Amino acid sequence: MKEKKYTVQNFKNGQKPRWCAGCGDHALLNALLQALAKLNVAPWNTEIISGIGCSSRLPYYVNAYCFHTIHGRALAVSTGAKVANPSMSVWTIMGDGDSLAIGGDHFIHAMRRNIDLNIILLNNKIYGLTKGQYSPTSERGFVSKTSPYGTVEDPFEPAELIFGARGHFFARCAASDIENNVDVLVAAAHHKGASMVEVLQNCVIFNNGIHASLASKELREKNAIYLKDSKPMVFGENNEYGLILEGLNIKVVKIGENGITLKDILIHDAHCEDATLHTKLAMMKGPDFPIALGVIRDVKAPTYETAVTEQIEEVKAKKSYHNFEELMMTNNIWEIK
Repeated sequence: MKEKKYTVQNFKNGQKPRWCAGCGDHALLNALLQALAKLNVAPWNTEIISGIGCSSRLPYYVNAYCFHTIHGRALAVSTGAKVANPSMSVWTIMGDGDSLAIGGDHFIHAMRRNIDLNIILLNNKIYGLTKGQYSPTSERGFVSKTSPYGTVEDPFEPAELIFGARGHFFARCAASDIENNVDVLVAAAHHKGASMVEVLQNCVIFNNGIHASLASKELREKNAIYLKDSKPMVFGENNEYGLILEGLNIKVVKIGENGITLKDILIHDAHCEDATLHTKLAMMKGPDFPIALGVIRDVKAPTYETAVTEQIEEVKAKKSYHNFEELMMTNNIWEIK
């Protein structure tokens, strides 16, 4: 029997997205629908689970098994769904506030356990749904409704938090860059374990222009570097710049100047178990450094749900009972008349 090929239309449910015009969520939804079609997993074998926030409305617009859960608990629900049915492809959609504030504990432990979840963190550095309060990723000094004189806190860096929790997959993309985002989401789905994709998106109402340096293709060529495994780390409109190591630090160089050639440029190794360089790449910021996009880390490791299933089967094999009825018959039995 010929395998059915699914299209974007198979994953659309006819609901019109209810986000502000220009919100980055529209672009991410478009990229996700294309990625789901490319992965060719049936809609009934796909789950989309979200918490609370503007981004968490996404499940309403996808034809799959979808669950809009409660604030900060999307990963807890996703964990249960994956462990109960490991054959399902489970996607978790969260915002920066939903995932890193009230959901922070679930976030780090999902990474530590390496549950096979495809996690998307939409980062606009603001609480949008509740009308403009600063979030765990807002920069120090950020002025908002809850910080009228500027925040006095340093933000979380999602990548740093993931690597600290021993995460094995991290990628980053700009919401408006749909073509490259599809490739990143497909790579995340192919990774066996907790894959986390940070999507840098704009909030046109409460934090407009927060990722302006990546808004267009031309700006991304100037301000970002697309990391590709086993390829030199080059960037610029004509790939005229590259990254090298100077001591323990990353340095931007211009190819052709001071004797620098393409052979001197670092080669990206997403599969390196040591996360030191991955962390340095993920933490780069403008204007002195390009912002790293693409798959930054992709390392194999045992997954939680597989280990749980194997453990259950191993224990069952050693027991004289295999279900509740057999368990009840293993003890002394009294008949009451």
